[in-house]
Amino acid sequence: MPWGPEVVVFDVNETLSDMGPMAQRFEEVGAPRHLASTWFAAVLRDGFALATTGRAEHFSRIGAVALRTELVKAGLPDDVEDKVEHVMAGFGQLELHPDVVDGVGALHDLGVRLVTLTNGSAEVAERLLARGGVRDHFERLLSVEDTTRWKPAAEAYQYAADVCEVPLDRLLLVAVHPWDIDGASSAGMGTAWLNRADAPYPDYFRPPRFTAPTLTGLAEQLAPPS
Repeated sequence: MPWGPEVVVFDVNETLSDMGPMAQRFEEVGAPRHLASTWFAAVLRDGFALATTGRAEHFSRIGAVALRTELVKAGLPDDVEDKVEHVMAGFGQLELHPDVVDGVGALHDLGVRLVTLTNGSAEVAERLLARGGVRDHFERLLSVEDTTRWKPAAEAYQYAADVCEVPLDRLLLVAVHPWDIDGASSAGMGTAWLNRADAPYPDYFRPPRFTAPTLTGLAEQLAPPS
């Protein structure tokens, strides 16, 4: 595929997975739905903070600790461990966004190699893609749990390049998170921003090379000229 990337690297949480149902999990333990967004932001914050000091921790541990804190702050300390377990179990039951199956299929048909790179666990990505029927399109499922720092640290993106045995500039990161786009671009990767929400891109981050509202739209942009 000389006109485009050799490997497309997908973020997983929110990029491939629809995390909307996590709000229902919060409701089911008596917490307000909006606490799901607050909690996820806290998980990212703490993961990023560890990365700045050269440390890393598993997403599941940070997620559980941050969730316990948010539930107690929300006045829900009773049976908090059971509540944490119920909410965290929701990650294993998420589904793909509606555009993912067709978009992944279209990218696969272009002959490009597909991998994932998540700040979460590879096992969660495995179950997600298997349920969606697209696991066989992916060559590898990578996680920062096998390296030293979370994205957006440069080491995480270099890890993907090393495993794929491809220079960073021949990889294209696909993500919904501008912070991930900026990190990958800073490391030397190509980038594609999935702007499903039709939101403005923060101008203090490095801009993406490609922007598309869906994965199918991105595949159209990456298709060779006719």
